[in-house]
Amino acid sequence: MNSARDIKHFYIPEEQSIYLLSHADAKKLKDWVALCTHQLESLGYTQITLLGKGAFGFAFSGVSPSNEALVFKFARLNLPQHVRDRLEEEAFMQSQVHHPQVPKVVDFQHVGKQPILVMTRAPGADLEQFSLNSGPLAPHLVVKIAVQLGELLLKLRSNTHNDVTKPVVHGDIKPSNLVWNSLTETVELIDWGSSVFAQLDEHGQATSSNVMDLMSQSMHTTNARLGDVYFIGDAQLNGELSSPRFDEDGLASTLYALASGQSCRYGSKVITPNSLGLPKMLASILTYMLSENEQERKQGADYFFNHLHVLKNIVFSKHYKRDYSASIPTWISQSTQDIETVVYSSRKSYLRDSAPNHEPSLYNINDVQFDRYYKNYLQGMGDTEKAFVSGISRLGRYPVVGGIAIRWAPEGIYVDSSLNLYDKSLQESFELSVNNVISLAAALHKTGVFKCCMFNAKNTLHVEREDATKPFIPHHSCVIPFERSMLSVATEESRFHSYFEDGEDPDELLVLPDEIMKHIHTLNSIHHTGCIIFEALPTHLKIHNYFTLLDHTKAYQFEQCLRSIVRLIPSIKGLGISGFMKLPYKDTRFFEHSAKRPDNYYPRNPKAELMEQSHE
Repeated sequence: MNSARDIKHFYIPEEQSIYLLSHADAKKLKDWVALCTHQLESLGYTQITLLGKGAFGFAFSGVSPSNEALVFKFARLNLPQHVRDRLEEEAFMQSQVHHPQVPKVVDFQHVGKQPILVMTRAPGADLEQFSLNSGPLAPHLVVKIAVQLGELLLKLRSNTHNDVTKPVVHGDIKPSNLVWNSLTETVELIDWGSSVFAQLDEHGQATSSNVMDLMSQSMHTTNARLGDVYFIGDAQLNGELSSPRFDEDGLASTLYALASGQSCRYGSKVITPNSLGLPKMLASILTYMLSENEQERKQGADYFFNHLHVLKNIVFSKHYKRDYSASIPTWISQSTQDIETVVYSSRKSYLRDSAPNHEPSLYNINDVQFDRYYKNYLQGMGDTEKAFVSGISRLGRYPVVGGIAIRWAPEGIYVDSSLNLYDKSLQESFELSVNNVISLAAALHKTGVFKCCMFNAKNTLHVEREDATKPFIPHHSCVIPFERSMLSVATEESRFHSYFEDGEDPDELLVLPDEIMKHIHTLNSIHHTGCIIFEALPTHLKIHNYFTLLDHTKAYQFEQCLRSIVRLIPSIKGLGISGFMKLPYKDTRFFEHSAKRPDNYYPRNPKAELMEQSHE
């Protein structure tokens, strides 16, 4: 029998939607949020709102009695004590940094056993969300953010503690840890949970002048914390002694991600910094800072800090306009349905790197984030493969349902898709994210098919049981829903992408009963698009689904098949995932293999270029 641990990699490794939790887990989460809210209200705070949750705790916003906007961080009480103690360490480290672009620590207190960190709230939206809303950031914004972060990192290098220079390493610079105030165009660096005092300075020299410290074991053991592996550099990932160079890696990764409209650093070999329409100077700096060569990375960073004044004085046109064309079509839904997208993607084994000695030093890292984000998910993939999977994950951050199937062939890639976006204002950003996925896929030379489905977590059906020895019994009201297309389309009017034409998926672990498979075969013969995914855990079965019937004349037969599948749920045995996706297959798109995008720089004289374009 497969364990739950075996199936972790089937989901994008982010906090699960509450709509995907079991009833008991969802109730625990709601009760926990209510408890935290009550505790904060009892301390005199108002307007309490959950900001977000992560591996280590929860963050809330609220307002003090003096009308000050604040953020409250709670550590998860079910974590070991030494992990919960990290919140107090975070409060200490953040309080060491006095800078207008770092939120001030207001208080650290315990309410019973619950530690709470209170700090001022940075106004604005985090840059990951800003990027999702707007797409790749305009060049002038990327440069402005680069300069501000560069000046902040110089301040961290010169930080003093007890009148001694003690450089501070933030350790987790990434778009979601940067809050952008659009009114003032300033950025604040938040979430200091990975912050430490640097053991080495930027020159590789020990920061301590104490002989006993230099001789101690602490100078042979890193104090570094693991930041987000989508953004930190190899030195931090490999557990080297902490250094301000760590934050240079995070800075370069973040600027690259914001400029390219990605959510990771890994795509830079294909979607190069030189292709992003940035000023040539910054593009060259990022090329060096993202290099695999350590010496080039240092040279790029040193050049960056020495030329911040030049970057600050670059002149930009006020009439910046991004030109692009969508690689594959996106359909805009007129529905106001509230979508909470989840991406299910299979066949990741095709993306694994077969190198026998791939990153062996990483196997024994004991860290919650490493286990979630890397060890069970990205390990064994090359950088472009990681960027591709991250790009697929990013699509799930938009309100979209549908799917993509990519087939690699010697001459290029063939792409079938059905993408239905539920917010027109996000169309440009979404299509540019899809373009990134296509560029990354076209740079890979693989054999096989990668498929992903995007469905609304709010439509997931849940069936629970007391223990794994008993069958899953669906509630009598359990129904798998489906929509009808605007117009009825008979099968012969459009080729379709079959559930079964690609054969069995080697990454799927749940074997469905023959009777259920018979009805899925029948569904396959009815013209529709959508997906159905069975995820069986020891006491919890989730049925993710999204169906649009295209041939309205088969509505009764389609509905009966879905009813029969629900009726046969008790016959499901074992644990794992089994999923089926069907696409309309109207217009397969072909893209030739391409190693990287062509160079594209911001013009030296944007005004002259605009005048030239106006005369064409």
